[in-house]
Amino acid sequence: MAPDARHQVTGRSATSTARAVTLGTGTAPVAVPLPEAVGPRDAVTRLRAHGCWYPSASPDGTEAAFICDRGGVPQLWAGPVQSDEVRLLDASPDPVTEVSWSPDGRWIAYTAAPGGSEHSRVLCVRPDGTGRRILAGADPDTSAYLGCWAHDGSAVAVTVAVPAVRTSGDGSPDGTATSLEEPAPRPGDGLSAYLLDPDALASPALLATEADAATLRVCDLSFDGTLALLRRGPRGRREAVVRRTADSATTCTMPVADGDPWIGRFSHDGRTLWLRTDADREFAALYALELDADGAPRAATPAAQRPGSGLELLSMAHDGRTAVLVWNVQGASELELLETTSARSAADTTGPARPVPLPHEVVTRAVPAGAGRLLLALSGSRRRPGVWWAREGVSLLRTPWSSRDEDAVPPDRPPVRPVPLHLTARDGLPLSGWYYRAPGRAPGESAPCVIHLHGGPEEQERPVFNPLYHELLGRGLDVFAPDVRGSSGHGRSFVDADLGTGRFAALDDVADCAAHTVAAGLADPTRLAVMGRSYGGYLTFASLVWHPDLFRTGVAVCGMSDLLTFFAGTEPWIAESAAHKYGHPVHDRELLRSLSPMTRIDALRVPLLAVHGEHDTNVPPGESEQFVRAARERGVPAELLTLRDEGHDFLRADNRRLFRRTAADWMQRHLG
Repeated sequence: MAPDARHQVTGRSATSTARAVTLGTGTAPVAVPLPEAVGPRDAVTRLRAHGCWYPSASPDGTEAAFICDRGGVPQLWAGPVQSDEVRLLDASPDPVTEVSWSPDGRWIAYTAAPGGSEHSRVLCVRPDGTGRRILAGADPDTSAYLGCWAHDGSAVAVTVAVPAVRTSGDGSPDGTATSLEEPAPRPGDGLSAYLLDPDALASPALLATEADAATLRVCDLSFDGTLALLRRGPRGRREAVVRRTADSATTCTMPVADGDPWIGRFSHDGRTLWLRTDADREFAALYALELDADGAPRAATPAAQRPGSGLELLSMAHDGRTAVLVWNVQGASELELLETTSARSAADTTGPARPVPLPHEVVTRAVPAGAGRLLLALSGSRRRPGVWWAREGVSLLRTPWSSRDEDAVPPDRPPVRPVPLHLTARDGLPLSGWYYRAPGRAPGESAPCVIHLHGGPEEQERPVFNPLYHELLGRGLDVFAPDVRGSSGHGRSFVDADLGTGRFAALDDVADCAAHTVAAGLADPTRLAVMGRSYGGYLTFASLVWHPDLFRTGVAVCGMSDLLTFFAGTEPWIAESAAHKYGHPVHDRELLRSLSPMTRIDALRVPLLAVHGEHDTNVPPGESEQFVRAARERGVPAELLTLRDEGHDFLRADNRRLFRRTAADWMQRHLG
């Protein structure tokens, strides 16, 4: 690409973009060049089974950068969408979590988590693998998160979290951790969003600063660089914020839904903001927010909505005139394209929606890939998930380098497709989930069954290919994966139904789901187990002590066992966000104590396996350690599996395999 091609959209260089905003006066990120990666540009040992996800397309759509774990750890790869000649761009063992190709094609920005921890850094590299450097997060005491690119590719937005300094009782700085016996509220991180020049020619430009913030992400910049769209706020109270870059003045705020952080996009002229929001609604919809010349709102009009279904993913073509909409329809995805116009040009601001048939049940990412092209990350209950691409008017085609899943399910055994299961909680609230029947089970035969609980709590159980489930199914165990209250995908009221004392009802939901599998003739009441990760791990701990006679065993993964010690030990931004969901560690102290499994540990009667990543700072490993220790002190068999070089998410292929096989061994041994 010609040196000046990057300026054709707006006629602005990286230097002029930086001058258009207020320069940061604090500690701004400084680019840190890295040595060229040595060794082969390929994995030393390719795994027969691997995943490919989070694609980002080159400007013309002929190539994609993506995350792939064929080398055993999620790393940054790139290659043509119609060829399997892929190349490894960063041979570092640090797991990669997000990828974004610059609009001018010159750089690929990505987020990596050193050691698999929750602390992350933002890097960039040229598409040929040269020029690798850290843009932000080089200081181990900070974390950095990737935002959007300027539309001319001159700068990339990055959010930097600087930990707050704790103080001792006399007000002096104190580097020690808060006592677990008397946990106190933790001061939040300071979050600052910058525009950074990947060439390191222009000074960092400060876009926004938030003290004690839960989240802050730059989702889009107007094409002329005068407006920024930010997403901020804790879970359940997210906001879209429009801010002028010249003076950092906020011109507009609007509530938006949880879930995918990429909430909206400016039109080409900057006078319409296309926004995914559930403001005053049960389900998220696409809104056209009309803005004046200064970015202030004039009118908000629903542009696309569905009764009983929420807009889950929103993307816009590079020209800003075609919206890519992914709807969540009872856990499955429906994809459609929508032509948009300026909200001021006509009463009807959109053309007819054009549905795109899908080869899998769930879309996890949808991005434009040049004129008339689209890249999709898909998953589902059948084989061959991964990255697919489409040219307008042509069926979706699977990329040659996409995911392979042979080791999760043997070639002679087709993957189990789940069936929806519906029930009613004891207080009348409708619940649902997905039931997986082990192969070879005779009709009407009751089976040992694992109730698996997702995290969040705002996540949703989806009909996707889950290697853990298939590991359990291969041992002759059924799996029921329900959405208890607090889950997403069922409307805002359902998400909020577990707030405060409503969490006691969520604990009852677990028991009601287990009871329903028995009443339906599916599960053996003497061979039930409970398992879950993150919030699902908390529910596992809690279910074993709230319903001690219901389950024969449990596997709790990265779960909270005491909500007060969790608040004392987690990341400040997580504590800030979690207070709305669980309760405040000071004002709601007694509620948190009464909801904590540790307060009822004497009721534990069955063996327990706990699993945790050693670098987890989301839910610290001490949460599993204290529960296992207390169980052993009471004579209850309990084991702890600590996974090395992992954080809250298990990202390394060997660790994921060890985890699921250890969990399946445990379940098989205790359920028979």
